[in-house]
Amino acid sequence: MKIEKLTLKGIIPAIVLPMNENFEIDEEGYRNYLKWILRFKIGGLAINVDTGEGPHLFPEERIRVLRIASEVIKGKVPIIAGLPTKFTKEAVEHARKIKEAGADAVLVFPIPAFRGPQAMEVVYNYHKAIGEGADIFMVLFQLQPDLGGIEYDEETLFKLTELDHVVAIKEASFDARKFTDTLRIIRSAPRKITVLTGNDNFIYESLVLGADGALIGFGTLGTDLLVEMYELIQKKRYDEAKEIADRLQPLADVIFAPPVRNYRARIKEALVMLGVLEKAYVRPPLLPISDEEKEKVREALKKAELL
Repeated sequence: MKIEKLTLKGIIPAIVLPMNENFEIDEEGYRNYLKWILRFKIGGLAINVDTGEGPHLFPEERIRVLRIASEVIKGKVPIIAGLPTKFTKEAVEHARKIKEAGADAVLVFPIPAFRGPQAMEVVYNYHKAIGEGADIFMVLFQLQPDLGGIEYDEETLFKLTELDHVVAIKEASFDARKFTDTLRIIRSAPRKITVLTGNDNFIYESLVLGADGALIGFGTLGTDLLVEMYELIQKKRYDEAKEIADRLQPLADVIFAPPVRNYRARIKEALVMLGVLEKAYVRPPLLPISDEEKEKVREALKKAELL
């Protein structure tokens, strides 16, 4: 089946989802946040992914979030929507609704059935069913185990690149060796797809090594600087890009410090400090961060000259 092409590149922020004190979607705050981030020269937006607490939303909430985003974005940039389902039929049906709600592609979350040896056929069939059943572009997702993810072996990655609906991979192992190995595998595959780094702990290095862009939660902080860094790297002005990276990396290190699960709350707190969000509520079982951690975030924002 012939499908239109979707090329993903540049800085693609994985955005947060503003919530109120009852842990419900703050729709007005969300619309304002979307309008704010659209001011930057981004390559797309990732919605309902891990940063946006997508796995902690009801399916109907994820669709509502997408509809709002589609209304605000109006086709200005591609929308990549998280697909955090658990079995094939659910994934196909939800992917259809995601497409109807305005998404251009889905980020396919790894599922428990992918774990363990000899899982290639399970992984391949799951992605194949989604692509064909919903006729939607897919971004593969290699995610560190600490966040419930899976790291694919070479055979599985090769097989997945054969699927026509697969246009990119988000590599988020947070492991430089794994990233470079994955990049090598993807680049040597007969069918070429885009490599997006999801490694907030070495964004600059990922781009210099050959990533086509970055789909990252950190992309919602210092977005203009990240876009400038990306553009400088494309022009091979590495020293200037490295200056920006050195300025932002200490902030990224604070946001993604152990326990890494707290990074959503840390990003929200940072956005509150920057005046972008009003509140930093995260939906349980996620927890708010301590006053001590808030102070670390504040100091990191100051050192990055963002505050």
